[in-house]
Amino acid sequence: MKYQFSNNLPIYKQIIDKIKFDIISKKIMPGEKLLSIRDYSESFGVTQNTVQKALTTLEQEELIYTERTNGKFITQDVKKIDNMKEKIACKKINQFLQDMKNMGYTKSDIINLISNKGDFLDERE
Repeated sequence: MKYQFSNNLPIYKQIIDKIKFDIISKKIMPGEKLLSIRDYSESFGVTQNTVQKALTTLEQEELIYTERTNGKFITQDVKKIDNMKEKIACKKINQFLQDMKNMGYTKSDIINLISNKGDFLDERE
């Protein structure tokens, strides 16, 4: 089954987001070799040029690196990965808070909702 892309963001950016999520969720570990461009192209159902554009961006962000003749690998810089994870989390939290504000919730309303409905948080502890 091919990956489902949305229409509101360029495909290469969605590929970047997917690979970043796989890194921060440890589906791909630091130092692990990435799939080939051809394999990503087939799994996403996109052209190799689209995949290459995404991987080039990730390399510019220093989240991946290339070893000539060996392929592309995830950075081994765990601090860089942790910083990316926190940046993504903050972005999602800010979007959530903005959505809640737009729905008319106050800060205390949001805190009460999370306190009363946040049982899933206890499961991870």
